Amino acid sequence: MTSKPVAMAARRERAVRAAVEQGLLGPDQPVVGLLDVAGIRAAAAELRAAFEEVVTPGTPVLHAFAVKAAALVPVLRLLADEGLGCEVASPGELALARAAGVTPDRIVLDSPAKTPAELREALDLGIAVNADNPQELDRLGELVGDHADPPAPLGLRINPQVGGGSIDAMSTATATSKFGVALQDPGVREWVVRAFAERPWLTRLHAHVGSQGCPLELMTAGIRAAYELAEEINGAVGRQQIDALDIGGGLPVNFASDEITPTYREYAQLLRSTVPGLFDGRYKLVTEFGRSLLAKSGLVLARVEYTKSAGGRPIAVTHAGAQLATRTVFAPEAWPLRVLAYDAEGRPKAGGSSDGQVPQDIAGPCCFAGDLVARDRPLPELVAGDLVGLLDTGAYYFSNHFAYNSLPRPGIHGFDATNGDGEVRFATVREPQTVDEIVAESGAAHALGLSRLR
Repeated sequence: MTSKPVAMAARRERAVRAAVEQGLLGPDQPVVGLLDVAGIRAAAAELRAAFEEVVTPGTPVLHAFAVKAAALVPVLRLLADEGLGCEVASPGELALARAAGVTPDRIVLDSPAKTPAELREALDLGIAVNADNPQELDRLGELVGDHADPPAPLGLRINPQVGGGSIDAMSTATATSKFGVALQDPGVREWVVRAFAERPWLTRLHAHVGSQGCPLELMTAGIRAAYELAEEINGAVGRQQIDALDIGGGLPVNFASDEITPTYREYAQLLRSTVPGLFDGRYKLVTEFGRSLLAKSGLVLARVEYTKSAGGRPIAVTHAGAQLATRTVFAPEAWPLRVLAYDAEGRPKAGGSSDGQVPQDIAGPCCFAGDLVARDRPLPELVAGDLVGLLDTGAYYFSNHFAYNSLPRPGIHGFDATNGDGEVRFATVREPQTVDEIVAESGAAHALGLSRLR
């Protein structure tokens, strides 16, 4: 491994031991999420540097973090401190971005189902909006009225229909994708050109090809299609009406090792060679990366409650399953996770068969048979009280909780393990959810409501 993954692994190992020593997990708190603050800062810096390397100096670039990847206010604030804005897709995500102190000029609203109230709020606040379809564009027009200069940048999302990657659910530029205006459908391209000509306040194009499972070449093809359309529209109206291109995000993450691949630099360099006009200073740029900024910096740490055997297969029953690793449990081929084994004190665990590994299932706490985060996985033999670490879980795994069995959301803590004296410092990102909170949000205040109906 290169030096960065080695340093990341070393920080992770120190943090696991410190989390146990400082009581962040134990018999009464059997699962916790950890975030490597140094890793997040490094990812943000690498993103900024990759695009600074390819754009004409002075070109405005907004890197808007996709809030859905980690809907946690302290994370959004940390990224804002590192120069990033927010891409939001709901009123809740917008509220989180604002709570983190992100200013409206650094927020972009994307969603396929925006209500009139959402659009009106965005316009009132001065938040950029990408319309998803012709009906929404008409709705925006009604809200803009006769204003030649609306209070926020407004754009249109196109679907370049360049194809899908290896994970259908993560591919947003297929022929029948629900997102954007299908550019290659009969008559649509001509409609888009007319739509811009008739709406001088429409100044952006947005395209997003997909995320995990999408190769860089596919992503680049979609951005090239958006750029070529922008050039066509500007030529048709006789001026540079489109002055900004939102090229989405979606850089895939390597879930097989600590190596960070592909890199932001590789993607930016490929974009420059494929779409050189994108970087010549005529267009402002917006990106919407999410998973790639956080995945490598996250770790779910869970206690092994019991071990047993069935059909000759060892099974470790832990407190991390479908409620956290939802995609991994239901689509393991597309979303495999690496698992590390630690002893009860948080030290890397060794032992077992001659090669130190025993194939075993890592089960979660949910009450259905398929709640497994790893099947027949070679690991040091686990015993009750040990810990398992689910790696690369910094994005989506912490804030998209699946409330099966009314299991509580775990506490999340950021850590700094860069001090030379070996000290690991923690900061709370989110408190563990209490049982009382679960009861309250499940309608306890209205317990007699149905009984009173006649």
